[in-house]
Amino acid sequence: MTCGVVLFALLLFYIIEVQGLQHVFVLHGKDLHLDTEKPVTLDKKTNFLWRFNSNNNIAKHDFNNDPVVFDNYEGRAELFGQNDSLLVKNVKHNDSGDYTAVTTSGKEQKVAEYKVIVQDPVTPADLTVESVSKSSDSCNLTVTCSTVDFNISSSFRCDGKNCSHAEEKDLKATKFFSSLIVYLQQDTIFCNHSNQVSWNETKKVLKSYCETETAPSGATIIAASTSVVFLILFITLCVIMKCKSKGGNQENTIYAVPEDIIPGQTQSQTPAGDESCNSPTSTYALVEFHTGQKSTKTENIPQPETVYAQVDRAAKPNSTVQQQTPRAEENQ
Repeated sequence: MTCGVVLFALLLFYIIEVQGLQHVFVLHGKDLHLDTEKPVTLDKKTNFLWRFNSNNNIAKHDFNNDPVVFDNYEGRAELFGQNDSLLVKNVKHNDSGDYTAVTTSGKEQKVAEYKVIVQDPVTPADLTVESVSKSSDSCNLTVTCSTVDFNISSSFRCDGKNCSHAEEKDLKATKFFSSLIVYLQQDTIFCNHSNQVSWNETKKVLKSYCETETAPSGATIIAASTSVVFLILFITLCVIMKCKSKGGNQENTIYAVPEDIIPGQTQSQTPAGDESCNSPTSTYALVEFHTGQKSTKTENIPQPETVYAQVDRAAKPNSTVQQQTPRAEENQ
């Protein structure tokens, strides 16, 4: 950036001599200030005059009179009587041309002569990366800096640490009093478009093109594939464990099936003939003890088939619990 500021300052005050005329550059819309190159002394026989393109009078200064501005420049120009310098305000492109200061004393004598060029601010240059070729450790780039009038191209090489010119270093092109300069600072390419009154700079980071456009490396692909495989295995293992957990709960379930229930009779029913047990305060429970194989010694002994337990829930002092056992004789 420092280089650009210095360049702008040099171009802003840049004056050259061509064919005996000093070139003065002024920005469009700004004011033009011109001084005399020789001291001017006025007397009764000597007058002073500023002239444009040798035939258009701008202003004059006579001895013992105030400066006068002619009609074509009324309100646009001013002549200072102290040193006879000229000020032209808000210059346009048609103000470009030759400005001459003369004294008249029997004959004309030039005391100042300028060629004025009115310039517009420069437009931003178009900086483009035309091509990128990459290898395992570096990449080569071709960069073009262009304006409406002209362009320049340059090649660069970037590795993992820095970038450098592949060909000549700083490039410069001039045309119509403007110039293009391409230069490199670290990994950034600058394109400076300037004229004698303005400048504009465009820049790009070259290494970013190498990094963003580089294909994924083999190590990156392998790492990504490995991660995907491990993720799939982890999900599969979780599914298998969940299925096993559900299967184990089903195998450990135990169902108790009561035996020797009289067909057509549910557990909540009361044996026939015991209508006295149909009390809302009575609860019956069918209990049978299963001992596996029956003992052969007791096969001929009649066994009670059903045991009922009556529990009276009413809180009465004389409440009793009765146990009824069918008589063996009735079963015989």
